[in-house]
Amino acid sequence: MNFIILAIIAATQAPNGSPWKTAEQAAESIEKSEQGYVMPDTMIEELNAQNVWAVYIENATGECVWHSDNLPDTVPLEYTVSDIANLTRGYIDGYPTFTGEGSNGLMVLGYPKDSYWKHMWPSWDYQFIANLPKTVLIVLAINIFIIFLIYMAANTKLLKSIKPITDGIQALHTGQPIVLKEKGVLSEIAANINRTSEVLQSQNYQLRKKETARANWIAGVSHDIRTPLSMVMGYASQLESNKQLPEDERKKAAVIVKQSQRMKNLINDLNLASKLEYNMQPTHIEQVNVISAVRQVVVDFINLDISGKYPVEWLTDSDLNTLIINADKDLIKRAVSNLIQNSINHNADGCTIYVAVKECNRSCNIVVSDNGVGATDEQIDKLNNSPHYMVCDENTSEQRHGLGLLIVKQIAAAHKGTVEIRHSKYGGLEVKICLPL
Repeated sequence: MNFIILAIIAATQAPNGSPWKTAEQAAESIEKSEQGYVMPDTMIEELNAQNVWAVYIENATGECVWHSDNLPDTVPLEYTVSDIANLTRGYIDGYPTFTGEGSNGLMVLGYPKDSYWKHMWPSWDYQFIANLPKTVLIVLAINIFIIFLIYMAANTKLLKSIKPITDGIQALHTGQPIVLKEKGVLSEIAANINRTSEVLQSQNYQLRKKETARANWIAGVSHDIRTPLSMVMGYASQLESNKQLPEDERKKAAVIVKQSQRMKNLINDLNLASKLEYNMQPTHIEQVNVISAVRQVVVDFINLDISGKYPVEWLTDSDLNTLIINADKDLIKRAVSNLIQNSINHNADGCTIYVAVKECNRSCNIVVSDNGVGATDEQIDKLNNSPHYMVCDENTSEQRHGLGLLIVKQIAAAHKGTVEIRHSKYGGLEVKICLPL
């Protein structure tokens, strides 16, 4: 752009015809007659318009044989060879002069003193001219290199200021305290990040206090209820087994025992769900043969089903005897137990429960299904997608499913697994726990 602007300025400064070209035209236009040399009026008018005087020097004598009417008095009328050499490259009495070759003489035009500047000693070293392209490229390369250094210096300084800020922004979600130096161009951003970190730290502290208080309250209530509940269950059991009481009274005592046991299980579930939610339940991860662990739970339920109202069928492939996962064995057994108990709780008229362990796509699938009453599509969608009131403060009136499924989901999440609830091919409900091998 600089070169383009320079060319435009040079073009606008140059006259329509250069002085050298005008001098040649004047030399060609002058003619010799019987009265002497004569210049056409049009050429004289053009010279007068530019305030230019002119002399015509004869080659043979070096004398001025013609001159314009506006010739200054200080301009000589006779010239030597050295005078002609000097005026050709320079001035006459301060007037910049330009020459044009005539048929038998030399036309000299003198322009106003402040119209042109002439370089009187135009000489350049040949090697300089020969090496000019290479010199220009070297200068250009040096300029580019210097610009690159300036860019790198500025960019490095900016990046040095930006990197702590980007690191701080990326670290905000971790909950760690962030303290950035509040100086430089980006000091205001660093200050705002520091303030944000302080607010998040305060909020996290308050949240941890609430979570701890909530978990401790649930644990305390659970502990405090156990003692009176155990007494109720003990006395109710005595009344149920007392042969002296009427049959109706003994049945009522049996209901008390059953419902008290249900309350005890609910309290245990509530306490476990609270601990899992706040990561207060220690997990003992070890290599577990999941087939053996699940089979043990199935056998326990089969032994408890004296009436045969809830038969449990083991559908695991007989060739699959070992399937190792890294897990807490007790928690895995608790999850399977909850699923079987869930089928029992929601099918008062009885049902068949099917349990299977499968290996699929480098994962272990534990599937518990039944042929009971099942659930509607809407209920299954809520079970899969709606959070439990234990872990959500919104729409608690709509979340009425028990803690059993919540604990199953929490146990699966603690083992980096997932839970899927859907219709069973047997007509009831099916729950699949997917755990990584």
